[in-house]
Amino acid sequence: MTSLLKSLILAMVVATTATAARAEPLAAGLEAQGTTRAPIGWVDFCDRHPDECRGPALAAEMVVLSKRTRKLIETINRTINHRIRPVSDLDHHGTLERWSYPDDGKGDCEDYVLEKRRQLIAAGLPRQALLITVVRDLKGDGHSVLTVVTDKGDLVLDNQEPDVTPWSETGYRFVKRQSAEHPDRWVSLGGIETAQSVATLLRRR
Repeated sequence: MTSLLKSLILAMVVATTATAARAEPLAAGLEAQGTTRAPIGWVDFCDRHPDECRGPALAAEMVVLSKRTRKLIETINRTINHRIRPVSDLDHHGTLERWSYPDDGKGDCEDYVLEKRRQLIAAGLPRQALLITVVRDLKGDGHSVLTVVTDKGDLVLDNQEPDVTPWSETGYRFVKRQSAEHPDRWVSLGGIETAQSVATLLRRR
């Protein structure tokens, strides 16, 4: 084999490896760091909707993110964001914290999440991949989003943003979320900050 041919093969291997590395998701998914308490709003929601929270533990699943499934997720996210009018629990229900389905067309962040989750389950996506998630938003305020666990990384559906976003690009600090195995169990996410997690992943490459 000539030195020129060896050089060409080496260049092809390097290019292929670089392309494959760029094709990988930046952050595959959030990792649970032990169990934690469920939010008080979820506990109250379960008292009023026990069927949403009971049932046997199921194996964790992820959504295969085909073009069709991506479009479904984006359509439901966009439709709910446009259809629901944002209103605080205090103005809506006269209490500081009440999670409920926004059947009257109004709600706060948790209500958007509950409706998106309900519609995605009705569309055939597995409940174990649709996880209510508590974060600190860009202002440092408590906020809830829906995380969709996919084979291409965790995606965030958020009433504060028009687009479905990879978790690592939100700028949020991730506090806790539902267990994939059982909806009434919650796991800590360690308060991981997006900027920190991205920098860590880049250092590992």
